[in-house]
Amino acid sequence: MGRVVIVDEKFCFEEETQLTVHKTSVFFPGDGFVVYSPRGEVILRFDSYYGPDSLPKDELVLMDAAGNGLLTLIRKKPSLHQRWEGLLGEKREKESPIFCVRRSSIIGRSNVVVDVYGDPGDEYNIDGSYPKRCCAIYSTSLESSSKLPKAEIKRKVDPSTHVMLGKDVFLLCLSPGFDSAFAMALILVLDQMFDDGDIDDEDDDDDENADSIHAAQDSSSLLTS
Repeated sequence: MGRVVIVDEKFCFEEETQLTVHKTSVFFPGDGFVVYSPRGEVILRFDSYYGPDSLPKDELVLMDAAGNGLLTLIRKKPSLHQRWEGLLGEKREKESPIFCVRRSSIIGRSNVVVDVYGDPGDEYNIDGSYPKRCCAIYSTSLESSSKLPKAEIKRKVDPSTHVMLGKDVFLLCLSPGFDSAFAMALILVLDQMFDDGDIDDEDDDDDENADSIHAAQDSSSLLTS
């Protein structure tokens, strides 16, 4: 697959790119996200105006650096699969979604499936552990069982001290041409689906998932390490 433009071509990089994602704590822990380019410029952001003890959010708006709405994410209720839908720009009446995100199963541990509507449509799988900041987004094919890695979420290491940073600062590694705004929208949904506090309850399957993720990426040399 070539360039994947969901929001805008300006969010698609020609080369493999690592963005730094910061889960902010301006007013309370986890109150938003800021995404920085490799040059340290803010390119995407999400601001939450809910308090730390509020109910789960049902509508999220991903913005560019200037505060313009790029994507609106809406939680569908009721939904046993924790289904979310994505709309371009700000939410408007009778606006049709351009993609949906859902868990593959309502029983036990499961991966996340992303359906992008279109003619033809695209499908992506998200495997791994978001609470551990160790997961990958794969493009899947309906005709075969092949999976092509398009983006990876992983912990960030301080280059000066070689110390791994906390989970509030992590990397979004993108393959060439993959829409970074779309990838960040998926992170917003993952952050709602999976509580960071659940990390201690995860089983050893996460380690196996991480090994398979890294093996696939090492073999393809698609994403930066």
